[in-house]
Amino acid sequence: MTPPNRSRRRPVAAAPVAASALGATVRPLSATVTLSLLLVLAPVLLLFAGAPQARALDNGLARTPPMGWNDWNAFGCNVTEQLVEQTADYLVSSGLKDDGYTYVNIDDCWMSASRDANGNLVPDPAKFPDGISGVAAYVHSKGLKLGIYESAGTATCAGYPGSLNHEQQDADSFAAWGVDYLKYDNCNNQGVPYQQRYDAMRDALAATGRPIVFSMCEWGDDSVWTWGAATGNLWRTTGDINASFSSMLSNFHTNVGLAQYAGPGAWNDPDMLEVGNGMSFTEDRSEFSLWAEMAAPLISGTDLRSASAATLSLYGDKDVIAVDQDSLGKQGTEISSSGGLDVLTKPLSNGDVAVTLFNENSSAATISTTASAAGLPAAASYTLDNLWSHTKATTSGAVSATVPAHGTVMYRISAGSATTTGTTHPLIGASSNRCVDAYDNQTAAGTKMEIWDCGGGANQAVTPTAAGELRLYNGTQCLDADGNGTSAGTAVQLWSCNGGANQQWKLNPDGTVTGVQSGLCLDVTGGDQASGNVNGTALELWTCNGGANQQWRLG
Repeated sequence: MTPPNRSRRRPVAAAPVAASALGATVRPLSATVTLSLLLVLAPVLLLFAGAPQARALDNGLARTPPMGWNDWNAFGCNVTEQLVEQTADYLVSSGLKDDGYTYVNIDDCWMSASRDANGNLVPDPAKFPDGISGVAAYVHSKGLKLGIYESAGTATCAGYPGSLNHEQQDADSFAAWGVDYLKYDNCNNQGVPYQQRYDAMRDALAATGRPIVFSMCEWGDDSVWTWGAATGNLWRTTGDINASFSSMLSNFHTNVGLAQYAGPGAWNDPDMLEVGNGMSFTEDRSEFSLWAEMAAPLISGTDLRSASAATLSLYGDKDVIAVDQDSLGKQGTEISSSGGLDVLTKPLSNGDVAVTLFNENSSAATISTTASAAGLPAAASYTLDNLWSHTKATTSGAVSATVPAHGTVMYRISAGSATTTGTTHPLIGASSNRCVDAYDNQTAAGTKMEIWDCGGGANQAVTPTAAGELRLYNGTQCLDADGNGTSAGTAVQLWSCNGGANQQWKLNPDGTVTGVQSGLCLDVTGGDQASGNVNGTALELWTCNGGANQQWRLG
């Protein structure tokens, strides 16, 4: 890419006004008066000459970070009308629309290879037989919004017609089609200064009169965060992401230090989410946690139609989404990063603080901070609300957790005390979205413990106790490791509560549940495969391995 010219804009001189037009006789000033005025006005003139006036975008859009889906990461150029409409259907049927995923965004390769005779962009008729307007109408009928892609150059990154010097014509097309969001890329930009190109599209979108979120995919060049808020609703701070921990970590490191530039209507964007595209469950959860903590856009880049229950458990965690979407609009800041053990804190609109503990390293580690360091006012006690496991604990101020390799623990911290013990909940597996269940509502000792669709029965009502038990049936029966077994593969069963060590469990901050006697994890037999997460799959003890089939949350 040719580097842009960094020439300064020249101010436009005001047109001279004739004295007669002012309706008064203009007398020449004396040299003394002229000199006095220059001395008085010089500082003001210098101030305005040296500090151009910022122009705020203020289009009223994206007051919280945009949420939705984009086809590029999973499909590249293989975008079609059918894909977009099926994804819109799935956002509704899965409940993700209700969670806040509003935008269905088309990326590159949606158009024909050349403009029409009038210079207009033309949707590829094979990919979009109903045109973009037809797709927009369908998406809107689902209560969702449509996004589209272009580039601030002569061609898009895939070589299709770009919008450079066609800004108003293309913006008018987008508006006429019913587009609600524009991702504007940076390829083939001919070295034209960044702000000039992006401001041109900003003004063109505004001139259409249609509310269109403006997403600047400018790759983090030209320190875009220093001027982005006056031009767009969000701006890429990084290069393209891919589905690897190293790529995610690089984008996190670039974005995390830019909190001062973000706020309602103007967001730092470390790129789309790769959750569901090949990283481990632990790494996927870290990406989603970090993006939420940084008030980043939550734009899924996976094929949601075929996403696993484990992937959907991440995209659909309402407590984590609430941190990202908090109305205060503050991006989380890093308050500690020693040795790759990161602590981020994000103030929330109700006075709570979201704290994320992130372990960049390849082995588990303890990460610690305090409520005071996180920005909470002094209090006698604090509640640690774990946003992934949905467990609660009370602390006098210490915030500490053992965090798995490449993993995160995320808390919402508030003044006061609360606890999970003594409260009854379903215990839901991340790999299946099914509940811990006593087989066939049976209560006899030795009854098989399994997963089953959550139904609210007493055989799924789990009550953690201060003694570490997990009781069912109003507290009369306990989860039990068969025969006091401590080896991988030991069956987990129902048994009368007797205080044995094989009936004691730890609900860990990382979302695992471990047997006190064995140190092994509560595991859905068969691993993370969909075939091993069907109704009736038995529970067992197994070596902790970070799999989604060993991750649990209280409902």
